[in-house]
Amino acid sequence: MNKKELVESLLKDKEISKLTAKQVDHLISVLTDTIKKTVKKGEDVTLVGFGTFTKTKKTARMGVNPNTGERIRIRAKITPKFKPGKPWKDMM
Repeated sequence: MNKKELVESLLKDKEISKLTAKQVDHLISVLTDTIKKTVKKGEDVTLVGFGTFTKTKKTARMGVNPNTGERIRIRAKITPKFKPGKPWKDMM
């Protein structure tokens, strides 16, 4: 499902159908931007029943170039992480 399909799906809800597609699209954009900015600052975002977005640090490590077999050093980096909530995991 892409963003356009998500907007169309949300507009089928009785309460959300009062909004325009443009408003729902903007709401999704604001939501995702807020989550990204909050996690970037180092704070977690927890949506109960859905999951938690966090920031995690991956340490430097050695890897192997699959084309040449040469060992390479992979630098440390900070990445986003998502942990699904229990209701979502149980549903799967």
